[in-house]
Amino acid sequence: MNTSQGTKPPLSSSASASSLKPPLPSSGLRTPSNRKTIYDRNLNRTRTAELSRASFAYLFSEMVTYAQKRVTGIQDLERRLNEQGYPLGVRLLPLLLYRAPPRTATRPTRILPLLQFITTTLWKHLFGRPADALERSSANEDEYMISDNEPLVNMYVSVPKEMNQLNCAAYVAGMIEGVCDAGGMTAAVSAHNGGTEMWPGKTIFLIRFEEGVVEREGILEGRGVTG
Repeated sequence: MNTSQGTKPPLSSSASASSLKPPLPSSGLRTPSNRKTIYDRNLNRTRTAELSRASFAYLFSEMVTYAQKRVTGIQDLERRLNEQGYPLGVRLLPLLLYRAPPRTATRPTRILPLLQFITTTLWKHLFGRPADALERSSANEDEYMISDNEPLVNMYVSVPKEMNQLNCAAYVAGMIEGVCDAGGMTAAVSAHNGGTEMWPGKTIFLIRFEEGVVEREGILEGRGVTG
């Protein structure tokens, strides 16, 4: 009897070996085809998209209400708002430098370039426009001032008469302080009411750099470092 019709041809050694290999474990992570991560783009789907001001006003009012609990006065409340904004500033500096074009993604090493970065890049990222003014104090070489004629954080805050010295832009002052510290230029930043007839809600952010930062500034200036 011919039994060759009922038998299957043997598998080759390569085919049998590949069929016995266990599947490779999947990491569960997917890499975009353009190799970009969430740090390379805004959370909004389009660059021109803006957050709802009503949503921002509600969230910020809740933050102020939370900070207002168990405070002893206006200065204590502003200090707590400052502390809430500080961590954001620490993280925003590396994030914005990472997103910047390679030619401009250089970390500032001197005071003026850092402050120009704050009044332009940071302000546009937060508020969609640059700050209104950047000045240096004529009396103290360690003091600089950033002016905002209409701070967004104050537009939807109703301050009672007994707290008319309160400036909720202390939250933004905390972010500025965080950016300065992240840039290696330790400073203390505070927000002050500087209203005028034309701009009643004007706020001035006073930046006081530490003595060591000012001394290093003089050394870098002597060496001709401009960045």
